[in-house]
Amino acid sequence: MNVLRTLAMASGIVCALPAVARADTDLAKQLQNPVASLISVPFQLNYDQGIGASGDGNKYTMNLQPVVPISLSPSLNLISRTIIPLAVQNDVTPGTTQSGVGDVLQSFFFSPKEPTAGGLIWGVGPAFLLPSNQTGLSADQFAAGVTGVALKQSGPWTYGILANQLWDVGGGAGATEINATYVQPFLSYTTAKSVSFTLNSESTFDHVAGTQQVPVNFMVSKVTKIGSQPVSIGGGARYYADSTPNGPDGWGARFIVTFLYPK
Repeated sequence: MNVLRTLAMASGIVCALPAVARADTDLAKQLQNPVASLISVPFQLNYDQGIGASGDGNKYTMNLQPVVPISLSPSLNLISRTIIPLAVQNDVTPGTTQSGVGDVLQSFFFSPKEPTAGGLIWGVGPAFLLPSNQTGLSADQFAAGVTGVALKQSGPWTYGILANQLWDVGGGAGATEINATYVQPFLSYTTAKSVSFTLNSESTFDHVAGTQQVPVNFMVSKVTKIGSQPVSIGGGARYYADSTPNGPDGWGARFIVTFLYPK
């Protein structure tokens, strides 16, 4: 066995698979970083239930979430993150179905290309809510605010927090008031086989209504290839620790496929 290994090393065969595994693990870790220099296009399907006054409604939401880093200088990136929700909901109002595009969230993060001396990775910038004006799926109100992220990566661990604050802009009498804070703490562990275990919450605090929605998500994902295309495939469960009146309740599910375009 030792002789065979020596011959393989001499011919350059042995390091091929470990190098591929390392590359996939590096991609998996970059994917846990919201401001990584990595183009990614996630398709995230969510299922929620217990919606509406009767509690019989359910909703499927496919979030298209392209992330595009743009180099502004040798030391600074601009990260564009877009969330475009495509939704179908049933019996939220009993006996009815609504489908279409929900409000689009566009965020921009100005982020240093290298972590700080203490290992902190961060980004900050503006955020905008673009109304789709779809009945039952939209707030019908433009909003703007600020967003930021801070995280650290240590060995297989990634941990940090992403947040934004939005306020309504314009709108006349009767327009929807928006004063909402979104907070997403996250923790993930990535194995040497490019499998990531992620725990996060996606809390939204509505300061106008005085309500909050707190889903907690547990996800398992793996970086692999479809042909030559790197992808991350994952799924998991979510539980609503708290919710708004008539909002989702109990358990839900999430499935996600992310196409990766490393530089």
